[in-house]
Order: sequence, then C-alpha cells, then structure tokens
Amino acid sequence: MNKVTMQDIADALGISRVTVWKVFNNYTNVSASLREKVLTKARELGYTKGLADLEQTVLEKNISLIVSRPNSSTFWTNIIHRMAQELSLHNVNLVYTYMPSGYSDRFRMPAVLSNGTVQGAVVLNVYDENLVKEINQLDIPKVYLDTVPQIDLNQLNGDLIILEGNDSAYQITQSVVEKGMSKIGFIGDIQYARTNYDRYEGYCQCMKDYHLPVEERFCLTHRIGIFSYNKEISRFLDALKTLPDAFVCASDYIAHILHLYFQEHQERIPRGILVTGYDGRNEYDVGRIITTADVKTEYIGKRLAVQIIYRMEHEDAPFERTFIKPSIIYRDSVLYG
Repeated sequence: MNKVTMQDIADALGISRVTVWKVFNNYTNVSASLREKVLTKARELGYTKGLADLEQTVLEKNISLIVSRPNSSTFWTNIIHRMAQELSLHNVNLVYTYMPSGYSDRFRMPAVLSNGTVQGAVVLNVYDENLVKEINQLDIPKVYLDTVPQIDLNQLNGDLIILEGNDSAYQITQSVVEKGMSKIGFIGDIQYARTNYDRYEGYCQCMKDYHLPVEERFCLTHRIGIFSYNKEISRFLDALKTLPDAFVCASDYIAHILHLYFQEHQERIPRGILVTGYDGRNEYDVGRIITTADVKTEYIGKRLAVQIIYRMEHEDAPFERTFIKPSIIYRDSVLYG
C-alpha cells in the first residue's frame, strides 16, 4: 500500500495541500471546524505522522472584541470583563479592536481582522450602519450584541444576541398606565439600536391596547448625537409648554438626564412626574428609584463567550438569534412627587 501523504488528505477533502500543511503545523488562520475535518480524514486514511502530538496540543485562540467607546459606562465594561473571564477558561484570548463611533471615507478595516491573527469576533457597542456593513463582510465567525435597525437581520452574517425590548417596554408602560397615567411620552433614539426600536414598539403597542394616544409632541425618538444627549433632551423638554404625566425612557441613562433636568426645574412638576428606564444601571441615582428592566451584564458577557466558541466550532451551523429577557423591577418611579 502506498504511503498516505498530505496531498491524499487534501484530495479527499477537496482542499489544497497547503491548508492541510497549515493544520499539521498549527497555523492559527485555519478554522476549528476545518482543522477537525483534516484530522478526522487523516485518521481515516491512516496518516499518522505527527498526528498524536498534534491532537494533544491545545491551540491558543484569539477572539477580536470589535467595540466603539468601551469605557463609556460600567454597563459595557462589566460585559467585557465577564466575557474575557469566560474565554480564558477555554484558552481563548480577547483582543481589543477599536472602531470609531462613526464611519468616514478614511476608515480602513484593521488588518488584525483579516490576516489570521484572530479566529472570530464579538461585535459590541458598534451602532453605525456603514461600520456594521463593513464588519458583516469579514470572513470570520461573528457574534453581535445588538445591531442597528437599518440592517436586515436576514443579511447578518453572524449570530445575534439582543436584549428583548418589545415585551419588556410593554410591561413597563403597562405599570405606568395602571398607576392612572394617560399622557405618557417616550424618549430614546430608535434609530440608534434595534433594541431601542423594539422598546418603542412595545410602548406604542401598550398605549394602543389601552386606547391611549401616542402624542408625538411628548416623544423624542429621532437621532440624538452620542455626545449631545443632555443638550438635545433639555432642548426638547424646554420646548414643551406642558409636560405629560410620565416618560418611558429607552435607558436608565436617559432617565438620569431627566432626573438632572427636573432637579433644576422643579417648578415645572409641582405634583411630580413619573419616569421609567431600562438597564438597571446602578451607576446612576435613578437606577435605584425608578421602574426599570434589570439587565444582568455578567450573564450577557458569559453568553457572548459561549456563543462565539460555538460559532467557531460550528461555522456551517445556521445563524442564531437569541433574545435575553430582563426581569422588570417595579418601583414608584415618581421624581419630586
């Protein structure tokens, strides 16, 4: 019987001999699934040279964390820290890859994402449509935490993990209605993130089900500059001749801005105003006094780590969408009542 060669393995799998050679020389730019196919075929054909040593070798992998503004709040840093902890248990390094907050003609995709240095990527806190489209074209396994609403989810080349927004916002709005409030506004940039859009949809559906009008004058849903939330929300509130009974906010951060505004304008709310949030972020004072959705960041970080490991090991598996539903913390939520 002729001696089995790397070329025989390559021919049996319909791949190049160079790819087989890379597997047997521990090159990192070969996917986990292809590596396993090569080793399995080698065993079947009786190719033994270096196979035992290779199978005992635990390959160290690198995962890119594609992120914009990672230090913007403890919400994001907690997720990243927990993800890094979980990946380290699997001998996987988390490699930080910076993305700007907005796309420009000068943007170039970092080489680390295409030169074989990383074997997968987790996309976190990237909310620019053009940047997401560029990332989507990368030929590596990807897991997204949320994405922009302008992207067709059927065109997303990766798994999507997203905080459930529709039902959660419905429940929060319902709690406001059941306190006797009928004029209820919504504040949140619904073009910023898909889950923000879902939260607005949940608010609207609840208002419809209770036969209450969604008054546009009480809703701020257009684009809000990431560095101008205070200014734009304050301008919006100043322009209202009368205030609603309550505001459902897309995040605790927005509720916090309202809290600061009403601290300075208590004359506008002599009987108080009800405000709710979403996130459960205790870094803000309002996070302990308003009704909000309690997001467990440590579980999200672990879930992202588990998902990218799965995606790397099963590149041909159908893409997945996973909704993580936070519990609702019900509180009085009245500011200066």
